[in-house]
Amino acid sequence: MRLLVVDDEEGLLSAVSAGLSRAGYAVDTAVTGDEAAEKLAGTEYDLMVLDITLPDTDGFRLCRQVRTGELPAASGRDLRILMLTARNSLTDRVRGLDEGADDYLVKPFALAELLARIRALLRRDSSAGTPALEVGDLVLDSARHLARRGDRELSLTLKEFGVLRYLMSRPGHVVSAEELLEHVWDENADPFTQSVRVTVGTLRRKLTVDGEDPLLETVIGRGYRLREAP
Repeated sequence: MRLLVVDDEEGLLSAVSAGLSRAGYAVDTAVTGDEAAEKLAGTEYDLMVLDITLPDTDGFRLCRQVRTGELPAASGRDLRILMLTARNSLTDRVRGLDEGADDYLVKPFALAELLARIRALLRRDSSAGTPALEVGDLVLDSARHLARRGDRELSLTLKEFGVLRYLMSRPGHVVSAEELLEHVWDENADPFTQSVRVTVGTLRRKLTVDGEDPLLETVIGRGYRLREAP
């Protein structure tokens, strides 16, 4: 999943970005509203972590612009938004939610709580709505960073975990290499890289049980599809 973190406190921005990256997310950052608007227009993000106080605008306004469509966002008006701010008054919390934020976290905060809230918002893609994604005999638990097929635990790299998480949220759907690059890799990824193909290849081998057809299949000319395991 690809996230945009918008905050003008560079120390906090760096720490949050590093923590989210270690958790397996692809993370882009912005320090102003204008920079955030430019990235939102060109990239389909799954979630935005948004500070209220920015040097050129405020998070309330940016959030409202996304929700009303005044600010074009590649993710559309349904982009999940988590406001992150030092303002802890009831009035500010209510205003943030009224402007369209999905959740509100007050500084200072623990990274573990931020990760839990992000997982909760991203689970809206899952029809099950449970902490772990399940597709057939595949189970992926983002909170504990564990994946298994049946009784077999899978040893996955961060990118393999991210690709599997994205595919498991869309079982049976064909997902293009470009879409995976957009959602699992960050803005520093080379669009001409073979990383997607290589990562999918190693993930396919780890998912495959001897004697069975691969669970993760290539749809020639279109992308990749995760079949529902028996």
